[in-house]
Amino acid sequence: MFEIEAWTSTGKKVEKIICRDKEAIIGKGAESKLRLYGWRVGSNHAQLKENDDGIYIYNNKSKGGSTFVNDVELEEYGPLSSNDEIRIQNYIIKITHLGAKKPTSPSSNEDVGDTQTLKRNNVSKPVANNSKAEPFVDSTEAKVQKLYKVWQSTIHEQLLQQMDLRRLNVHEMTDEELRVITKKTFTEVVSKNKDFPSELDKDELIKRALAEAVGLGPLEPMLEDDGISEIMVNSADEIFYEKEGRLFKSDVTFSSDQAVLYAIERIVTPLGRRIDEGSPLVDARLKDGSRVNAIIPPLALKGPSITIRKFMKDKLHGDDLINFGSASNVMMEFINQAVANRQNIVVSGGTGSGKTTLLNILSNSIPDHERIVTIEDSAELKLYQPNLVSLESRPPNQEGKGEISIRELVKNSLRMRPDRIVVGECRGGEALDMMQAMNTGHDGSLTTLHANSAVDCLSRLEVLILMAEMDLPSRAIREQIASSVDLIIQQTRFPCGSRKITSICEVTGIDNGKIQLGEIFRFEQKSYGEDGKVQGDFVATGQIPSFYEALRKKGIQMNINVFTKDEGI
Repeated sequence: MFEIEAWTSTGKKVEKIICRDKEAIIGKGAESKLRLYGWRVGSNHAQLKENDDGIYIYNNKSKGGSTFVNDVELEEYGPLSSNDEIRIQNYIIKITHLGAKKPTSPSSNEDVGDTQTLKRNNVSKPVANNSKAEPFVDSTEAKVQKLYKVWQSTIHEQLLQQMDLRRLNVHEMTDEELRVITKKTFTEVVSKNKDFPSELDKDELIKRALAEAVGLGPLEPMLEDDGISEIMVNSADEIFYEKEGRLFKSDVTFSSDQAVLYAIERIVTPLGRRIDEGSPLVDARLKDGSRVNAIIPPLALKGPSITIRKFMKDKLHGDDLINFGSASNVMMEFINQAVANRQNIVVSGGTGSGKTTLLNILSNSIPDHERIVTIEDSAELKLYQPNLVSLESRPPNQEGKGEISIRELVKNSLRMRPDRIVVGECRGGEALDMMQAMNTGHDGSLTTLHANSAVDCLSRLEVLILMAEMDLPSRAIREQIASSVDLIIQQTRFPCGSRKITSICEVTGIDNGKIQLGEIFRFEQKSYGEDGKVQGDFVATGQIPSFYEALRKKGIQMNINVFTKDEGI
């Protein structure tokens, strides 16, 4: 058993294959295990053969085609090590022997090396200076991980055969029943296999295979780790995750691209969504509310890709933001007062800045007696008020019909007698309907929007309203925004991974055709600490919000001293 990896000379990955046969053809013919293309590549250009001591390559004398190993042209070469570089025209190929056994002692290791040197020099043309060839045995952790991948694929194939023979209908089984019978089958397959490598732990292999067959494979431990906030699968053998604001590469991988596809299907199918070549991208969610985006070939060139933004298991409050250093006590007190007193708020920020998390925290201040309607692409918000209706958009079906957009849901929500409307994110023409709702008796509504500053937020809001195709003049749009939005809370994610509320602005009106903003609080960055984290102060600008003045006129006592301009709050 051996692994074949191929790249173009420019570094673009062509293919990665696990070969379970003793022989494999390289060429452009239909029978080739590794198919290469080019007018100087023969149909049966070269052949790989597995012997007891390793993998050998033979040039098949194709028309005008030569085979090079380590830049030396040859007719026969072997055994190959994982460091040997095969070149056929504009392709680079590497072979890893997965069936090699470890040497029993240092002396036997030296013998392997000596024998290998002799055989490598037994070629029709001179070999480059290689008097001390590296042994083909690779006992590193990477080799063990590759073996795990190979055996995961092997026992998965046997699982499918067993289920087919037993005529099991997995669609009628519960998750727990499927997990039990799958584990039993895996255990039988592994225990009966006489060729099982001694390097692998049987229990660990069964655990990995089980997670991949009925769960989300190598992603499951990451999903259980509360410290990990985001998981990114670039391809089957390349997984990254974010922990404490920093990116790390995972040691574990999927066994194949097909395993990644199975994981995606297990996520989207229960939600009534689909992913295939006709619809190669999808937004979905996990059972705990974590956001999932998946995209597959032909759009994803490296293979199926998954991005999971995890949902916090515990309900967050304003105190948590204070403890994280994302806001000050005074700012959170002000935000809670704004929500409770029905101010229309837009949470603005870049991707991954924590907009949805902040929106969840803001919703804690909505009184229990009010009726709330939430509208999202993929349901992520977790509100705990008793009178709550949660709506989720729907993508089109295979015939391109049946789509229900966010905008249609916003329009429909107006007929549901809401006290407040909460839209997960405005990203299209629904912005116009949201502004109209805020302006027609649904005070205290909340939404999020992608923008890098409060000023950018207003500009983007104007563009989104234009996407409603209502042909409104710019002045009318700006007047609508100025009369609808009360506060803009700007959330920022810094390069160190810290997330902070960097600005809270009040929309004060419109003057000479421009919307006027008054900043109430801001974060003043000073430096970075020894741990690489951003440092600075949350300060008040001295501006008193107009709704505080309105509350004071109603006889409600409000502490305006918190808005006194100071060095830090």
